[in-house]
Amino acid sequence: MRRYLSLYGVFFVQRLKILLEYRVNFLIGATSTSFLQAAGLLALWVVMRQIPTLNGWTFDEVLLVYGLVTISESITHMFADNLWTIGHSYIRTGEFDRFMVRPIDPLFHLLADRFCHDGIGNLLVGSVLVVKAMSGIGIPWTAGNLIYLSIAVLSGGAIFIALNLLTATTAFWLVDSTPVTFMVYNAYEFAKYPLSIYGRGIRIVLTWLIPFGFASFYPASYLLGRPVGLLAWMGPVVAAVFLAVAYRAWQHGLAHYTSTGS
Repeated sequence: MRRYLSLYGVFFVQRLKILLEYRVNFLIGATSTSFLQAAGLLALWVVMRQIPTLNGWTFDEVLLVYGLVTISESITHMFADNLWTIGHSYIRTGEFDRFMVRPIDPLFHLLADRFCHDGIGNLLVGSVLVVKAMSGIGIPWTAGNLIYLSIAVLSGGAIFIALNLLTATTAFWLVDSTPVTFMVYNAYEFAKYPLSIYGRGIRIVLTWLIPFGFASFYPASYLLGRPVGLLAWMGPVVAAVFLAVAYRAWQHGLAHYTSTGS
């Protein structure tokens, strides 16, 4: 573990050196996602000016849900964005072969090969929203709440990474897995809002099949004192299960990998 942490630090520093060669581009990339998030937030603000509550949820309460899932998404955006490109950038071009001949785990190498600074904007936006929402609602910044927030965000980020890994693994057979990853990943747009506003089918999907609800709705509900029972604490368990399944699928795909010969 210590070796891989040290190696990741080396990869990270080298990536930053590349990004900071053009500092204006780095700044634009790091903040660009903030402007993209602004459009969604503006739409939410316009809607909730006309409708004071969304199925019993106030504007600040919805912002808490929105902020939590945005922070969780930023983790996979920054540290696992290469999963999106595995098909067209590595397998199709033959670049994946170099991961197979180096004395480190291929998945680690794929993830460490590229830190995506675009995710910094989402991290900032999500953090601001959570702080604004909790302050506006009056949720106390106790040690217990801070620990719970940390666990919820890390679990949510792990769920994002697990789902992206699971879908990206199809690249070993399809070559380009982007459409599959995009289809599943886009379900997180529903998790920006309270699951209670949706029908039973969507709630089941976002809880057990594509469990983005554990990155937003259930943690927010717990912090707000809403009755969600044990689901408020199942984020780490769900993340661990999906990571295990995704990694097993990855190993299966890796065992069947054949170079394109490009």
